[in-house]
Amino acid sequence: MTVATPASAITNGTADGDGHPEVGALISDSPNPDGTWTYCTGTLVSPTVFLTAAHCGEGKMKTARVSFASHYRPGSKVYTGRYVPDPRFSEKDGHHDMAVVVFDTAIPDIKPAQLPTLGMLDRLKADNQLQSARFTPVGYGSLAPKKKKPHGRRFVYTDTRNQTSISFKNLSRRWLDLRLDLSKGDGSTCFGDSGGPNFLGGPTSHLVVATTITGADNACKAANYDYRLDTATARKFLGKYVTLP
Repeated sequence: MTVATPASAITNGTADGDGHPEVGALISDSPNPDGTWTYCTGTLVSPTVFLTAAHCGEGKMKTARVSFASHYRPGSKVYTGRYVPDPRFSEKDGHHDMAVVVFDTAIPDIKPAQLPTLGMLDRLKADNQLQSARFTPVGYGSLAPKKKKPHGRRFVYTDTRNQTSISFKNLSRRWLDLRLDLSKGDGSTCFGDSGGPNFLGGPTSHLVVATTITGADNACKAANYDYRLDTATARKFLGKYVTLP
């Protein structure tokens, strides 16, 4: 797989509100140039473990700040934990693009997302269920990019958790590829949704089967490439920090 620009935002979506309180954002120590604070997304997968992407790490980052506010504002509650990327991660090919933020104490009043069993997506594919499956990406990234003249795009960030729906395209050994089916009103992910969840099912699902990693274009309208969580290699890393189903 050719790795494209990391994805970061939900396009053609709606505000998630309280739909997925287990989905949070990584918060910068200082505001971005546009005044926003969030820069990547992730999911609480145990009371003390937040799953995100390794490429969200900055330099030799040791800690990360996480907020679960549906709309982050300065003063919103922030939790600081130990940032641990998968040591096998390679920026060259995007393999093992996983990281966790480990908190000293449990995050209160938020039920963690459900993780898939080993080989769940393979079984669904064998049963011909993936082709018609719906997926729900959730994240804090840019909204639909706006065209700039004479060329290029402007990405709009709001520090707000959004969700959309997206369709199945392909399944490979490490990756779940998802595509926009405009006839179904699909949206996509964009810059800022990296590390965020792709839930199997509709907007009420809490079963996260893959994390957003990258997209095939900078317009956030093409295929999404998402890192599978049901593989033995992904579970090898996750199993160090959470009890797997």
